[in-house]
Amino acid sequence: MEIAAIILSLFFAMNIGASGAAASMGIAYGSGAVPKYRHALIICAVGVLLGAVIGGGEVIKTISSGIIPEHIITIEIVSIIIGSAGLSLFIANVLGIPLSTSEVTVGAVVGVGIAYQVLYIKSIFIILIFWVIVPVIAFCITYFAGRLFNFGKYQRMGKFGKILTVLLIASGFFEAFSAGMNNVANAVGPLVAAGVLTVNQGTLYGGLFVALGALILGRRVLETNGKKITNLTKGEGILLSSTGAALVIISSIFGMPVPLTQVTSSSIIGMGMAKNGRNVFHKDIVKTMFKVWVVSPILSLTLSYFLVCILLIGDYYTAFIMFSVLLASIGVLSLMKSVKNERRSVHEQGGGI
Repeated sequence: MEIAAIILSLFFAMNIGASGAAASMGIAYGSGAVPKYRHALIICAVGVLLGAVIGGGEVIKTISSGIIPEHIITIEIVSIIIGSAGLSLFIANVLGIPLSTSEVTVGAVVGVGIAYQVLYIKSIFIILIFWVIVPVIAFCITYFAGRLFNFGKYQRMGKFGKILTVLLIASGFFEAFSAGMNNVANAVGPLVAAGVLTVNQGTLYGGLFVALGALILGRRVLETNGKKITNLTKGEGILLSSTGAALVIISSIFGMPVPLTQVTSSSIIGMGMAKNGRNVFHKDIVKTMFKVWVVSPILSLTLSYFLVCILLIGDYYTAFIMFSVLLASIGVLSLMKSVKNERRSVHEQGGGI
């Protein structure tokens, strides 16, 4: 069971590297600052590993013992936490919804705590505050910077353009470093809590496998993000990457797991609002992002709570109620969709059933 939990955690670490970590070099790669994808992934892998080893310990401590008591985390609990987080990400990938690894991992740990009624409420409250405040700060920084400076005129200015290229690569490395500090804990924190790994071993092995995931599996995410952000100038790219990285690193120093994806998205929205006004909030992608912030932790929380009740506690009544609520929710959503389609049909055709 212990070996299975380790394999599951390290596989989760590789998926973290393939998704969130690899995306950190997207701006540098998409703008042509790093023309070859392999070089971009190598820079990303080095940054992730250094970030994990140098500063990943504090977030690991929070995931391992800051949300629920460390003594209740067994190998079985580790498997449920990692399995719930991983399954949440898998479901989201099938549905095409981007989820944060920090949010699903924290949600899974909270689900276990609720099942055993041993949550550290104060710690959870602080984490939630960081989840709200850090993206808001990122939005404000990029919005006001976008209003004050015209980044477009700095796109190509001879030697100054080369300096911007170097700074853009450095900011991408800086962002990968922050991902290593914050996200490695999501994969190895439960193992540390169960006593399978020490904090130092967790940062090393977790960092290695996140870096390995970025190198082996990160090309698709890198190219996708690169194509999406090619319309950004180098100056804008530097601002976005360095803002997100700085805020995530500061959060990591305090041991707070924060969603780098949401921080970056908030930065992009701030820049978009500075350039295009409030119309940016009417875009579907912005509405989807806000929904993801709510759905991510709740989905993994529900899964971990359900698995603990069924597999460890044997509370089948609670599991039955949860399953009934799920079916009822699906039914209500389906009914609402049907009513909406019927009203649209009446409006368009001028008739009823």
